[in-house]
Amino acid sequence: MLNKYARAFFTRVLTPFAALLIRLGVSPDAVTLVGTGGVMAGALVFYPQGEFFWGTVTITLFVFSDLVDGNMARQLGRSSRWGAFLDSTLDRVADAAIFGGLALWYAGRGDSLTLCAVTIFCLASGQVVSYTKARGEAIGLPVNVNGLVERAERLVISLVACGFSGLHKFGVPGIQILLPIALWIVAAGSLVTLVQRVVTVRREAAEADAVASGGGAG
Repeated sequence: MLNKYARAFFTRVLTPFAALLIRLGVSPDAVTLVGTGGVMAGALVFYPQGEFFWGTVTITLFVFSDLVDGNMARQLGRSSRWGAFLDSTLDRVADAAIFGGLALWYAGRGDSLTLCAVTIFCLASGQVVSYTKARGEAIGLPVNVNGLVERAERLVISLVACGFSGLHKFGVPGIQILLPIALWIVAAGSLVTLVQRVVTVRREAAEADAVASGGGAG
């Protein structure tokens, strides 16, 4: 849902920055790699220590690389299968780092095995949601479904909650509760999205098989 509107808005905003990087001789692949490295550093250095505010600030600064690299490729006319593969693969790595960092916090000083398990579920379900679409498309199905909680929603909900939860270190009381609530929402939404994708692929596969069988009979 957020992909449709937010991506278009931020693409327009970041176009001048993408053009500047092109003039400086920076490649889209380099932006992808640096962006992923920055997200991983922010998540795996700050989050396990409970530094949710500064971790989220760091991640946010780098997460927009996902839009900048694609913008650069389009401006250069160099959209490629390799670039799409690299971008999609490193997106999964960045997502794993974010939820992995939170899981490390709850497994350690956060002292909550329940929330650790919920966070790991968010990590795993997010990966599987992405896989169902990729696998469905790989076998020739369109996978036409707008899931309830896709990657953009997972990131926005989780990062906003992390950032605000981190404000308790600046004297804002009771705000830490936002992060557990957000994780439960992401977990439930990811489960619903996974079911939506599986049901859609099953329906599309049945329709494709029926068409193939009818064509063979004729």
